Amino acid sequence: MRSTNISYQPSKPVPSAERPNSFLSKHWFSAFTVVFGLYVGLPFLAPIFMQIGWSGLGKGIYLIYSFLCHQLPQRSFFLFSPQASYSLAELHSAGVNTTDLLLLRQFIGSPEMGWKVAWSDRMVSMFASVLLFGFAWRLLKPRIPKLPWWGFVLFLLPMAIDGTSHFVSDLAGIGQGFRDSNAWLAALTNQSFAPGFYAGDALGSFNSWMRLLTGILFGLGVVWFGFPFIDEAFLAPVRHRQRRAELDREFLERLFNDVKNSTP
Repeated sequence: MRSTNISYQPSKPVPSAERPNSFLSKHWFSAFTVVFGLYVGLPFLAPIFMQIGWSGLGKGIYLIYSFLCHQLPQRSFFLFSPQASYSLAELHSAGVNTTDLLLLRQFIGSPEMGWKVAWSDRMVSMFASVLLFGFAWRLLKPRIPKLPWWGFVLFLLPMAIDGTSHFVSDLAGIGQGFRDSNAWLAALTNQSFAPGFYAGDALGSFNSWMRLLTGILFGLGVVWFGFPFIDEAFLAPVRHRQRRAELDREFLERLFNDVKNSTP
């Protein structure tokens, strides 16, 4: 009988302790959707809890998310409200202290005015768009080329400019900065739009549109640039195990053929 000369070592079964990681490698997007969806959805539960009388839970969510967002009411959406958002002047007319930043942040709404979402409109557009574009990427990823790093920078740049200009404007005082009147934009466009488009932060204003659009660009850039890398990182162990299984199968086939051919 002819001796075999095969040194390949078959792979070992995946230990039970590693199987959860194996599951996550295949289903990371589903896990991300559940966890991130909860993170995105909780701020919308705060006004719902306030409306149905579960104020303790609602205020708890407002408190937690206050460390993640400024929660300024003039830059937030309101639920169970006569209108989707309020201008600074409307908040002042309703008796809200609009001169003290801390007190303004703490205003969460009222039964008459509705209750604000627990983070700002920019945060809503940023993170909701990550979820939406994530689903689109999942469906279209075989046909979407990777976004280069400089493309990612271009998607983030508008929000960086808009957010920085908001911050600099607010240094002059709430409602007193150059982004509150946007006189520069009115002069640039020769007053082509209604006065409400230029002044303030309410829904439909220039500031509101910029926060929403730059947030959407942020979400698109994060998904397009980041998700392919995450996908490759999670799928690498799966592909490695698949390759090992193929080598195991080839090894067994060679071994079987070698034994078969060496039998008299």
